[in-house]
Amino acid sequence: MVLVSYPVALVLLGSLAIVVGGPIPAGAIGWGLASGVALGLGGWWFYAALGSGPLSVVSPVSAVLAAAVPVVIGLIQGERPGLVAASGIVLALLAVALVSREATDEDVRPHRFTRKVAWLTVGTGLAFGLDFVFIHEAPADSGLWPLAFARVAAAVLVLAAATGARELRLPSGGPLKLALLAGLADAAANVAMLLALRGSDLSLVSVLISLFPAVTVVLAIVVLRERVHRGQVLGMVLAGVAVVMITAG
Repeated sequence: MVLVSYPVALVLLGSLAIVVGGPIPAGAIGWGLASGVALGLGGWWFYAALGSGPLSVVSPVSAVLAAAVPVVIGLIQGERPGLVAASGIVLALLAVALVSREATDEDVRPHRFTRKVAWLTVGTGLAFGLDFVFIHEAPADSGLWPLAFARVAAAVLVLAAATGARELRLPSGGPLKLALLAGLADAAANVAMLLALRGSDLSLVSVLISLFPAVTVVLAIVVLRERVHRGQVLGMVLAGVAVVMITAG
């Protein structure tokens, strides 16, 4: 899937960057490439962890870490959310863990949370969290260029990894159409993310973005008619409350 969606997002973001214009300072290139490397490594390690570890542990732990890293960095840089917003951040982190957690792993082959899986899970969370941080550090007057350079690095990394693993196979038919759609959605989401990070504090925006699993669960219910467990429902409720608290605070 990513062998198609990443290059598609690269073409779209590169084209948008040209249309929007703006200078291309060294910071846009450096922070953009760093973001792309973090994104590519995060995706690689995440799927590697899922391949040999329990989804019910890997997914929530990596999601919470991805949300927590930019919060910590933001606080180190001097950001001080108000009491209401700070409480919303704590609720959001709990919501991310609940929504990302699967009800059971019993229908899949047995997985153990080994030391290797633990390192991959931690690496995933750190990498995804640093992706937010690096994009936030890119110069605000550089248009969409940081996203374009980020996609260059991510696409190259993913293609190199697939080639090394001898899994350089493109999908066809329905999966290809979904991959193209994913690339389009990916590009739109990244533009929205960049604009949000430029308009507010890293600690607040990154947590709000990290609540995306709640949207995924809602879509699974509406489109796929999937059932969700009570923990996920509670997580979605907490996510809604956290959004209100963060935006109000």
